[in-house]
This record gives sequence, structure tokens and C-alpha cells, in this order.
Amino acid sequence: MSIASTTDQALQDHAERVPVPLAAPAGTVSPAASHNGSRLVLGVLAAVAFVALLLGIALWQKVSGMQEQLARQSADALTQAAEARTLARQASETLQATAAKVALNETRVAELTLQRAQLEELMHSLSRSRDENLVVDIDSAVRLGLQQAQVTGNVEPLLAALKAGEQRVARSLQPRLTTLQRALARDADKIQASSTGNTADALHKLDDLMRLVDDLPTLNAVATQTGSPLWAAEPLPPDAPWWQRVLAAVRHEMRSLVRVGRVDRPEAVLVSPEQVFFLRENLKLKLLNVRLSLLSRQVDSARNELAAVTTALNRYFDPRSRRTQSAATLLQQLQVQVKESSAPNVDETLAALSAAAAGR
Repeated sequence: MSIASTTDQALQDHAERVPVPLAAPAGTVSPAASHNGSRLVLGVLAAVAFVALLLGIALWQKVSGMQEQLARQSADALTQAAEARTLARQASETLQATAAKVALNETRVAELTLQRAQLEELMHSLSRSRDENLVVDIDSAVRLGLQQAQVTGNVEPLLAALKAGEQRVARSLQPRLTTLQRALARDADKIQASSTGNTADALHKLDDLMRLVDDLPTLNAVATQTGSPLWAAEPLPPDAPWWQRVLAAVRHEMRSLVRVGRVDRPEAVLVSPEQVFFLRENLKLKLLNVRLSLLSRQVDSARNELAAVTTALNRYFDPRSRRTQSAATLLQQLQVQVKESSAPNVDETLAALSAAAAGR
């Protein structure tokens, strides 16, 4: 039986149990009309009930579908939750394992960092010790060469020490010793330039002086060395007769037999020709002593010998002669060069060595 037939049967039973009203007064509806109205009401109620039933069925089906969908979603959510818990557990385990590995790696990195720091400290200590030994060796060599140059005047040991120190610093490849290398190079170039240029010029002038010594005129020479006699011949006109020329020549020769002059230094005039020879040789020996003093860097000795040569030149030789004047000029130039020459100076190298030894 369907739901609609069941509903109609229930409505008919209800209608039969409802009491029939008494006859209405005049003007009321007849029983047939009343019965038709009841039928109409019952039909409407049946339609409404049917519609309500259909709506209920549709709602029940929709609710059922929603329940099924919710059940499926709940099952899916439970499944996803279980998977999520599984993944979370796996992630937690992975995270713990990763954290343990990271901690182990950090420990190893810390150990490696400590070992590297210790190794760098050891290398720095070894390098510093090697650099200190190098600086000490160079300082000792330079100071020893400087002492030899000051005592003996020979700058070759000092130059050798400076150049050897520069080569050792260049081979060490240490950036902090670059200043020391430049100082060694500059001092070596300065000493070499001063020892070669000035000495060579001075030696050349000494050679010129030694060549002039044999030609220097002394004060006791019979003839003057100025290029013309003290009493020149009287000038004669071009058309003078021959006898006048002969008389002038005889008169000139007679006057040249006697020479009158002022004697300021009697000892220079009384020097004999044999003594003049030894005087010249003595001057040559003094000039040789000056040469040896310059080569051995004995500045004071060279200065004293030049002063003695100057005194002898002014005392025994004719100052009016051009050769004597040239010799005096050369002596003055030599005295200036010897005065300007000084002991080798390596203050820049010593300062650089002190800075390197201090670690700066």
C-alpha cells in the first residue's frame, strides 16, 4: 500500500466519525452541498499532506545524502589526520635526527676551528721566529759592515751586507719586511753613488796635479814663468836701422843678467836645484798619500795632506804662473770634495731594522 492510499483511508475514517450537524435553519446550505465542501476540504488537505510528504521525503533524502557526504568527509578527515600524524611523527623523527647531525657537525666545526686557530698560531709563531732571526742576522751584518767602514774607510763590506740583506728579504716573501727591503736598497745605492762618483773625480784631479808638479815654476827660477821677461825689449819702429836693432838686443841681454825684486820668503829663494827635485818628489808623495786616504775613506788624513800640499805650493812656487794657479784651483776643489765627504750613513736601514724587530 502506498502512502497516498493510506492517507485517504485515514481521512475517510475521520469523516465518518465526525457527527453530522442538525438541520440548519432556513437559508443554510443543504447536506449535499456540505458534503461536497467536505470533499473539497479533504482533497485540499490530502494535496497538502502529499506535498508535505514529498517535501519530507526530499528533505530526508537530502539529509541522508548530507550524512553520507559528512561520513565520507569525516572518514577522509580521519584518514588525512592519521596520515598527518604519521607524517608529523616522521618529520619529528627526521628533525631529531637532523638536529643530532647538526649538533655533531657543529661540534666537528668547532674542533676544526680550534685546530685551525692552533695551526695558524703555530705557523705565525714559526714565521715570526724566522723573520726575527732574519732581522737579527741582517742587523748584525749591517752594523759590522758599518763599523768596518768607519774604522778602515772601506765601504765594500757595508755594501755587501746591504745587498745580501736585500736579497734575503726578497726571498723571504714577507709583506711586512717590504719597508726594510726598500731601505736597504736606497742606502746601498746612496753609498755606492757617493763612493764611486766623488772618489773617481777626486782621483782624476789628483792625477792632473801630479802631472803639473814637474812643470810648476819655483820662486828661485832664473827666468820668469809668466811668458815674458821682467824687462821687455824696447819697442822699435819697423823702419829702424839695423845698428839700432843690434844695440837694443845687446842692451836687453845685459839687463837680463841682473834681476831686482822683493823677497818675501827667503827660504824659497835659497832652495837649490837639487832641493827643488826633492821638493817636487815630496809633493808627489803627499799627493799619493791623499790618494790612499781617499781610497781608504780616511777623510781627516786626506784633509791634512791637502793642507800641507797647499802650504808648499804657496811657499815655494811662483803664484803668477798659470800652472801654479791651475794647481791651486785643483787643490781648492779637492779640499771642498773631501770636506763634503763623510762617513757612510745607513740611518734609514737601522730605523727599518728597529721597526721590524719591534713587530711594526
